[in-house]
Amino acid sequence: MDTIQGMRAFAAVAAHSSFTEAAKQIGISTKLTSKYVGQLEDRLNAQLFNRTTRSVTLTDTGRSYYERCLPLLEQFDELESLVQKRQTELAGRIRITAPTGFGSAELIHLLKPFQTEHPKVSIELHLSDHHVSMVEEGFDLAIRFGVLKESNLVARKLTDMRIVCCVSPEYLALHGTPKEPAALATHNCLLQTTGSFSDHWAFKAKGREYTVPVSGNFRANSPRAVAHMAADGLGIGRIPLYTAQSFLDTGKLQLLFEEQEALSLGLYAAYPQNRHLTARIRALIDHLAAQFRGV
Repeated sequence: MDTIQGMRAFAAVAAHSSFTEAAKQIGISTKLTSKYVGQLEDRLNAQLFNRTTRSVTLTDTGRSYYERCLPLLEQFDELESLVQKRQTELAGRIRITAPTGFGSAELIHLLKPFQTEHPKVSIELHLSDHHVSMVEEGFDLAIRFGVLKESNLVARKLTDMRIVCCVSPEYLALHGTPKEPAALATHNCLLQTTGSFSDHWAFKAKGREYTVPVSGNFRANSPRAVAHMAADGLGIGRIPLYTAQSFLDTGKLQLLFEEQEALSLGLYAAYPQNRHLTARIRALIDHLAAQFRGV
């Protein structure tokens, strides 16, 4: 028996919980499918399925084998395509999850040249500011800020994003310029509610980090909303640099306390550790990393 052929038959039966449906999928008879799976079990000296007249279910051993079998089959298929020169261009779907603010603007601009170069790659982008389980919801890639909490993900850092204090010239003309971070306690500060310590802003001086209590009459769970309100002169915001950059470029915002900035957020491309990366996903991650390096 060809081991790969047996693995394909096993994987198809596991996916459909049926020898008949598996046989249809891989284009052989039900009898031959059953034979291949039986030979694989004999070779492994393990029972992979519990079989009854009404159902076919994976054993615990079969489930563990299935989880490891799929990435191997994907790698084998990709290797065959490479050797036979069938994979001359990237194609297929990539499902991505990303934060709403970053994903709806910056990420879109980064994806455009990739899709222009690889028109047969289709991208499905899901934007959410809530935690999304990649494995359960079937995402191939997650773009995330900050420390990744899931131990089952592999992450590649794309860049570090500064967290900056910014304010409009109009606000400073009306209320004066704070000379040091501690003076923020007397100003109207615009608070982002999605981060930790939203009402205590971190700064550093002489190698020491400290926090300043802040308050104000506007709160939002979106850093971009804070950026817009700051640009309109309502108060002082503290947000990721990417949300402020367009306003900084036009002079609607200016930075405060650059030398005392204490925080930056890592931006990562993450994927499940047991998931084999196809060529198109690897190419996309490389593209994003190159974009942030300015290549």
